[in-house]
Amino acid sequence: MIDAVLSIPSFIIGIIFLWKGSDILVEGTSNTAAKLGISSIIISLIIVAFGTSAPEFAISFGAALQNRADISLGNIIGSCVANIFLVIGISSIINPIKINKSIMRRELPIFVAASIILFLFSYFGLLDDYHYFGGLIFLILFVLFIVYFIQCARNERKNNEKYGEGSTKKNIIFIMLGIAGVVFGAWLLIESAITIADLLGIQPFVIALSMVAIGTSLPELVVSAMAAYKGKSDIAIGNVLGSNVFNIFLVLGACAIFIPLQAADSFYHLIFLLIATFIMIPVVNTGHIISRFEGVIFLVLYGVFIWFIFFY
Repeated sequence: MIDAVLSIPSFIIGIIFLWKGSDILVEGTSNTAAKLGISSIIISLIIVAFGTSAPEFAISFGAALQNRADISLGNIIGSCVANIFLVIGISSIINPIKINKSIMRRELPIFVAASIILFLFSYFGLLDDYHYFGGLIFLILFVLFIVYFIQCARNERKNNEKYGEGSTKKNIIFIMLGIAGVVFGAWLLIESAITIADLLGIQPFVIALSMVAIGTSLPELVVSAMAAYKGKSDIAIGNVLGSNVFNIFLVLGACAIFIPLQAADSFYHLIFLLIATFIMIPVVNTGHIISRFEGVIFLVLYGVFIWFIFFY
């Protein structure tokens, strides 16, 4: 934990790393996609989402090793809700996000299915009494998710004869540097936020659902916001969809292997996540664009979620 005196300087330094890291990451992603002859959303779903989900994995898995199921699960639920309402909301206000047909046909159903599976597994105790089994199923689903989109990338490359210019190695280095900058910046912000919350005496589960979740979602927020600003809608939306799938199947799957997640105690929070997920379906399918007005609605709904976890 960062010392209280250093919390504000750490916060500022974290913002700088997040901003510059996301700028490099977006450029490296779009250039790599063009060079390889595949869509940028595939890169976002696999590489960028993995990188921006690193803080969630570090916090939740670390908490699981310390037998803190409240922080492990709370961080993921809060992060997934933040990715939908906060990240997409701010990104679409910066620049309306255009939705291509492949997202509605391919990525969105997987995104929705992940939230439904999490809710059902929690409801039937597969992350509590039978957490070993539930965690193993989640990890298997994650592997299938990765294999499927790697195959999609191969098919796109095979069907695309026109590749972009530039060095693939240089672009990949940019992606790695961008991810490192974003993750380090997020770590600084998370640690400073935990220090402040600890001083205020807030309960760990509430901290995990709110401050820690927002902190671990900062990579997604900055990357998607930067992508929206540059008109890279595929990266903006692909990062969020991929990150939520990573959070649910990979992070919670790994955590559930070690400890029961006490998911039954978070029933109402899981319902909120399910509602947030279902809201995405009409928003994405109406006009094939997430408008600024819809972005404002998303931010209002996120405010309702924060009020709920603090005062319900």
